[in-house]
Amino acid sequence: MNKMFFLSCLLVVSWLPAQPPEETRIGAVLDAWHQAAARADFDGYFGKMAQGGVFVGTDATEHWDKDAFMAFSRPYFEKGQAWSFTPLERHIYLAEGGQVAWFDELLDTWMQLCRGSGVVVKVGEEWKIAHYVLSMTIPNASAEGAIALKKEKDSVLKRSLLLTQPN
Repeated sequence: MNKMFFLSCLLVVSWLPAQPPEETRIGAVLDAWHQAAARADFDGYFGKMAQGGVFVGTDATEHWDKDAFMAFSRPYFEKGQAWSFTPLERHIYLAEGGQVAWFDELLDTWMQLCRGSGVVVKVGEEWKIAHYVLSMTIPNASAEGAIALKKEKDSVLKRSLLLTQPN
């Protein structure tokens, strides 16, 4: 009798859908986040970010908390022209305890290849993006040209930042 009960339970459990690994769930959140931007779905996009989340953009001055990033982005979403990033490669790393993970991804964007990296946190049963950094990739062979291109503006910004630092 116990053997028959055990086999019946095993059969029922085998029919239940398997819970995807956390890395798969995190990848799905990131995919949905990028898709929401491509569709200019403001609520869908920002709903994937954690309260107090941060977005760091490609410009040296772009470091926004979630509210500031929402304010900056709203006009683009309202015009129906946000941005479209397509992941080409992604690596996800789950911290011990399973409540925090970090990732990096190579993206096809209007700026050509970019690198996204960030941290996701588990809020209840959902993964939320707590920190995201978008960087333009520059081939090593082209680094000198890129440095020359940005040198003047970077120098001005560095001077400005150094002047605002306490002694």
